[in-house]
Amino acid sequence: MGKFMDVHHGMQGITADQLKEAHRRDLAIEAEEGVHFEQAWADPKSGTVYCLSDAPSADAVKRVHAQAGHPVTEVHEVSLTVS
Repeated sequence: MGKFMDVHHGMQGITADQLKEAHRRDLAIEAEEGVHFEQAWADPKSGTVYCLSDAPSADAVKRVHAQAGHPVTEVHEVSLTVS
């Protein structure tokens, strides 16, 4: 399993409720691909949404997001962490 950060664009004006609902849709189906979405952040002004997950691959992250209705093309493995 790796840790991945994916980036969605074009979601200008997203609200907290909309972000929660999108995250809920991911959580509802994540186990099908062995993915676990940990957290999501958004910048409504730029329309950028970031999601952090544990997953077997970037492709697994893409498949869950696509099935949940918000496809993503930008997925980055983040193998270094500092606190």
